[in-house]
Amino acid sequence: MTNTPPNEADTAPKRSKALLPLDLIRGFLIGSAELVPGVSGGTIALVTGVYDQLIDSAAHVVSAAKTLVTGPNRVSGALAELRRTDWFLVIPVLLGMAAAVFTIAGVMESFVTGNPELARGLFFGLVAASIAVPLRMLPARSTRQPALLGVLAFIVAAALAFWMTSLAGGADVENPPLIAVFFVASIAICALVVPGVSGSFFLLAVGMYSTTLRAVDSRDFGYLGIFLLGAILGLAVFVNILKYFLHNHRWWTLIVMAGLMFGSLRALWPWQSSAEVGADGEEHGAGALLAPVDPVLGPILLACLGAAVVVILIIVEAKFASTKDQTDGTDSTAA
Repeated sequence: MTNTPPNEADTAPKRSKALLPLDLIRGFLIGSAELVPGVSGGTIALVTGVYDQLIDSAAHVVSAAKTLVTGPNRVSGALAELRRTDWFLVIPVLLGMAAAVFTIAGVMESFVTGNPELARGLFFGLVAASIAVPLRMLPARSTRQPALLGVLAFIVAAALAFWMTSLAGGADVENPPLIAVFFVASIAICALVVPGVSGSFFLLAVGMYSTTLRAVDSRDFGYLGIFLLGAILGLAVFVNILKYFLHNHRWWTLIVMAGLMFGSLRALWPWQSSAEVGADGEEHGAGALLAPVDPVLGPILLACLGAAVVVILIIVEAKFASTKDQTDGTDSTAA
């Protein structure tokens, strides 16, 4: 996998322009995932092999903004951080994400709400297979990382994700205050960058999932502008924390990520009862998990399809990483 913590350098590693179409597709997949409650864009970034690079690049952009405001060497320091940003990755991924959000938000909402068993089946298989990705990325374990404590950390993270996903299904807020939109966005963006924690599911839990998708679909730029400002604030606060843990406590961080992904499967179990309807006529909480009932075959086939897609992506990414390592080795030998 190419998800390894890059070394700090004066400039970003040179990225082949031939990867531009692939990075656009990666961004489209990440953006599409964030439209589905229970699926994390961070999971897709992990599977497609660009998670570490995106987190590091985001951290450099945040550091550039901080340096520009607080110094020292405001302009030169900010430019130095921006040069460390892998723009040939970041820009295509952001364009792909924007394309997904503005082209299929309405379609995705219709698919998820109109065919819940089929939609959950597809994404259940995708996320279940994706758990292998952070586990494959684990560095060699040292004596400071006992296997038993690792298992415990996995279980605790899974239990936390299971509990959080059981809270979803809050009443839909038709016209939320803009200050609420701002702060909800700042939290949802943190969920976006953590595999196994879905920003869309958080929006669903606070009753702003459908409201936000309608704003996207109807091009409500006032709502979207406030949402974007909140997301920028949340990302600026959170991304450096995540970068620190990925670089300094990588083994534990990946174990926790895998646990979060496993626990989030609760939200994607295809067969669930309807949530309880409160006195206000709105559904509250998540539905109870059920044994497979009709439809059965469709969700199972789509779960297999989702898992197969992830397996193919892992194989392609592994082959690409192997080819890149061989090329780098040949170049260093020739030098």
